[in-house]
Order: sequence, then C-alpha cells, then structure tokens
Amino acid sequence: MSLIISDLKVSREQTPIISGVSFTIAPGELHILSGVNGAGKSTLLNALMANPLYEVTAGSIVLDDTDLTSLPTYQRARHGLFLSLQSPPEVPGVPMDDFLRTSIEAITGERPHTLPFERDFQSALGLLRLDPKFAKRSLNEGFSGGEKKRSELLQLLMLKPKYALLDEPDSGLDQGAVGYLIEVITQLRQQGTGILLVTHYNHIITALHPTIVHHLKNGLLA
Repeated sequence: MSLIISDLKVSREQTPIISGVSFTIAPGELHILSGVNGAGKSTLLNALMANPLYEVTAGSIVLDDTDLTSLPTYQRARHGLFLSLQSPPEVPGVPMDDFLRTSIEAITGERPHTLPFERDFQSALGLLRLDPKFAKRSLNEGFSGGEKKRSELLQLLMLKPKYALLDEPDSGLDQGAVGYLIEVITQLRQQGTGILLVTHYNHIITALHPTIVHHLKNGLLA
C-alpha cells in the first residue's frame, strides 16, 4: 500500500513544467521536495490534487491500488489525499469547526459524532497551542500568516488523510510555530500518514529526519 507516482508529466497552458517524475511514498514515510523558486514544486503538488489549472499529459498517480489520474479533486480527497496550500483562501461566515465537520462528512459519507469530534478537535487545538475560540472563527478570515498555517495543520490533524501534500507549511512561521509543525508531522507519521513536504529550510529538513530528499530541477528529480 503506497502512493505511486509514475513518469508524471504536467503542463500549464500547454507549457511543460514537470517532465517525467517518478517516486513512491509508503505509509509513515516523509519525502522532502526541494528546488529553487519556479522549479515546479507547487505545480507537482497541485497536479497530484487535480487542480484544473494543471494538465497531466502523461504518467499515473496510484493510491493504494486505486488509479487517481483521471479523478477530480473531491474523489482524490475521499481516497485519502490532502493538499495544504501556500496561501489558503478565506471563507467568510464558515466557522472552523463547522467546516471540519462538513469536510469529514464529505470524505467519509457520515456526519462525525459529537463527542469523538470534540475530543479530537480539542486535542488538535492543544497540540497547536490555539485558543478554543479559534473554533468559531471564520475559516482563514483575518488570519495572520502563521494562523493560516496552523489552520491548515488543524485540518490535517482532523481529516487524518492517508497521504498529505504540504506546500511550504513552514513559510512565515516563527520559531515556536515551527515546533508545532514538527510535532504534527511526527505524530502523523507515527499514525501511518505518508507525507510529501516542500521546504527551503535545511534546519527543518534536519529536524524532521525525512525518509528521502528529492531535488526538483528542470522538471525532473535530480
């Protein structure tokens, strides 16, 4: 059981960006994706999650024996794939806890029971050192950069995906918040979540003890 990327080629507006990338992430593994700005790191993650701006022109994406290559984003999420964006959108009027309940229902097909949901939610808030009032704030509305990053981590903890694609989750975080990130990733790996993480920071790579570090250059893994 694994996430298998085979000879993936990706274009945007008919311009090739990813030129044939292959790798496999097993449960609990952490793969780091590095490379200069413009190398195609975000493109790769967005293509894996079926962002319609990016076209997969060749290759395949297989998650635990299910071919995701032609599936839309919501079906990939139901199969256990999660994407954390560099700049998540604001959703005014939708409280964080309601958003998470609805997201869990959309993925599992069942509304989460109140007591287990609240237990997991309070545990996640505690791990991220977030005030309980955070639950009733509109999703990302008026959030600082650091709060948006912790909002993404909160979603990650609550949705419990099989595989997580994290696009620079350490960007803009202070030293304390970087500590929360390391704790969350460590906990997820212990639970069996496979992770592909984009970062530019060597101290983050060292602290996380990744399974492997990939370097993306000219659309290929070096």
